Amino acid sequence: MSSPHTLIGQEDAAGVLGPVRQTYAGTADFPPMAKAYTQVSQVVRETGLLRRTGWFYALVGVALAAGFGGVVTGFILLGQSWFQLLMAAALGILFTQAAFLAHEAAHKQILSSGPANDRLARILAAGVVGISLSWWDAKHTRHHGNPNRVGKDPDIEVDTISFLDADAAQARGLRRMITRRQGWLFFPLLTLEGVNLHVHGLRHVLSRRPVKARWLELTLILVRLAAVIVPVFLLLPLGMAFAFIGVQFAVFGLYMGASFAPNHKGMPVIAPDARLDFFSKQVRTSRNVSGGWWATILMGGLNYQVEHHLFPNMPRPHLAKAREIVRDYCATLEVPYTETTLWRSYAIVVDYLNRVGLAARDPFDCPAAA
Repeated sequence: MSSPHTLIGQEDAAGVLGPVRQTYAGTADFPPMAKAYTQVSQVVRETGLLRRTGWFYALVGVALAAGFGGVVTGFILLGQSWFQLLMAAALGILFTQAAFLAHEAAHKQILSSGPANDRLARILAAGVVGISLSWWDAKHTRHHGNPNRVGKDPDIEVDTISFLDADAAQARGLRRMITRRQGWLFFPLLTLEGVNLHVHGLRHVLSRRPVKARWLELTLILVRLAAVIVPVFLLLPLGMAFAFIGVQFAVFGLYMGASFAPNHKGMPVIAPDARLDFFSKQVRTSRNVSGGWWATILMGGLNYQVEHHLFPNMPRPHLAKAREIVRDYCATLEVPYTETTLWRSYAIVVDYLNRVGLAARDPFDCPAAA
């Protein structure tokens, strides 16, 4: 399959021609598919793939509760031992899995009514994971409406990492040094993403802008932070306690970032003025990860990113069946359907970020020496 991201110039010519430059896909690049989404959504609805699967989410909830119970038990039994870092890592994994559930509840996938899903999402996001649902929901809604669209998708806005060469070219100081090698640094930097998510959430609920359920979210976040931090610092030596919190945040950030990164990074970037139909916009900018059931468990259903973007309220167990329907429609309409392995998706992300990072290179650098 050819590279899904449009670039001018060849990789082996970068040293001669200078930094490889991005081009943004526009209306002419993607022919309109006016009736495509109407047709595929009708088939999906008639097949019953939008029905709620309460039994599945009940099982996931029980498994998560058992996991948290096991970590608490292990924490108590291990005492002042460096093996506590294993409990910290397990806690980071469990918080990520709880974040997947919060994501699904926010998309109205779990319960039958919208308000019930909102309450569940807020409890899971703020009360269990410790992140503001209001902040995340506003950001994520914008992303779903315009994935990979310049100026409208917050997920490609610069935040240490530059996803557009225009942002990379403006990097200065320490960020410039990071940007020039950002592909290789991407996964190490994800260990800080857990802290970043918590800080953004707290800034949002403490800001002067209107925030839905501000005091409820703030209370839930503070109680959750206290429930994790206070026992750790009370029962462990100071150095071990800091290491515990550091490992928990690092694993959480790495796991979250590694689950969301393969979805859109390295896929076509849409020009600000492009007019695309919903089907083309969602399919062409999304990438699936192969692997079946194990990938679905590992990534909380985010491995079916194409189907999730087409049907955001579809429960996780139905995504695999929807994949077959969408693939058939894409083959019939000759619309590229992108799916690859998890490791290959990571290689694509690293390569893409390194290409974007070329724009941060000093124009007076010697290409031969580089």
